[in-house]
Amino acid sequence: MKINWSEITTILLDMDGTLLDLHFDNYFWLHHLPKIYSSKKRISEAQAKEVLEPLLQAHQGTLNWYCVNFWSEQLGVNIMQHKAEVAHKIRYRPQAEVFLKICKQQVQDLRLITNGHREVLELKIAHTELDQYFEEMICSHELGAAKEEPRFWQALHERKAFDPASTLFIDDSEAVLDTACEYGIKHIFSISKPDSANHRKTQSKYPMLDTFLHK
Repeated sequence: MKINWSEITTILLDMDGTLLDLHFDNYFWLHHLPKIYSSKKRISEAQAKEVLEPLLQAHQGTLNWYCVNFWSEQLGVNIMQHKAEVAHKIRYRPQAEVFLKICKQQVQDLRLITNGHREVLELKIAHTELDQYFEEMICSHELGAAKEEPRFWQALHERKAFDPASTLFIDDSEAVLDTACEYGIKHIFSISKPDSANHRKTQSKYPMLDTFLHK
């Protein structure tokens, strides 16, 4: 990871799959929730997955997909309660904390921008103290659009102006990175292994980081 810090005035960092291991989120949605749902509906886990997968896919890339309240209402289960049951799986990705300390030394404008719901963010802060590194932690729900949508970036700029040409952005979602690139953000990196338990299925058109070891 080579960065010319003299060109960077703003750093925008994703949370899940970038700073934190995506394994927690994948485990919850793909394994833990089907168990909960199968028990509630008295069906097999395989049947629960058949019900849940198309529901989740139908809302992918929208605020609903990331909204714990939406899914609690849709599925009739307390999503946050069940996330807390597996919260021991929340952890940083390799070298993330070292990188965050470097970022704080390099720029004054360091922001976390996440599609995660504020309640989920608070749960992860409780287990990682992630908030110590940021002056501002922004959830897409509060801007009215997911990061996949151009209006998220417009709203982010309106909240606090930044120069896309001197902004560094790191995220594990190709759709999000594409939207950021279209907005004009110049310094973009992707993540090669967002989930420590699984290899990424697709490559990225952007430089991919294994860890945050830098030069």
